Amino acid sequence: MNDQKQVKTHIPSVMEDPGATSIAKVYAKAFLGSIKESDRDSAIKEFTEFLNVAITDNPAFGKILKSRSLNKDERLSLIDRVVAPHASELLTNFLRVLVRHERLDLLEQIFSQISKQRDSETGKKAVVVRSAFELSDDTLTSIKQRLSDTLGFSPVIKTSIDQSVIGGLVIQVDDTVYDGSLRTRLKQLRGRLSNRSIHEIQSGRDRFSHPAGN
Repeated sequence: MNDQKQVKTHIPSVMEDPGATSIAKVYAKAFLGSIKESDRDSAIKEFTEFLNVAITDNPAFGKILKSRSLNKDERLSLIDRVVAPHASELLTNFLRVLVRHERLDLLEQIFSQISKQRDSETGKKAVVVRSAFELSDDTLTSIKQRLSDTLGFSPVIKTSIDQSVIGGLVIQVDDTVYDGSLRTRLKQLRGRLSNRSIHEIQSGRDRFSHPAGN
């Protein structure tokens, strides 16, 4: 499935910072706003390829690019020498803007927000599916179809391996979590049994404290 993406089970702290998220949303909106509708998907694809090559495949380069050990002029020069000859003017200029405003450390966060905003524009929405083991393509296809039928949008599935999930799945859509794991179902069952026991004990006390005929 082309729209399935792997995500880490733990997100770096900068990704968890609400302030960083707000800033990333602003830059993502500016990036998409500078592109014609017909060119947005290709621009996002180029951004993806840049992250894969410059950050994922060559982490040393990514670390240098985002490092504060280099001043702004040195990082701008690095972009001009290494990135500009192989990237579009749009992406190159956007990276220059991030350098000038000291926001390159939010590069991945900004891209995440770009993807989310684009998904929203096209009627799609990211859905995180957590399981204890890797799910088959057939299972993911079934999940995608059921979510589409139930929630009325085209889900973009992101899978995450979480060993704490025992049986079943945990599905998150925005801030809503649908927890169908065995662990949660057992916890809910224990809660219901506990409440029932408390109710029965209380009922027994009430009966004994009020003898028949009083």
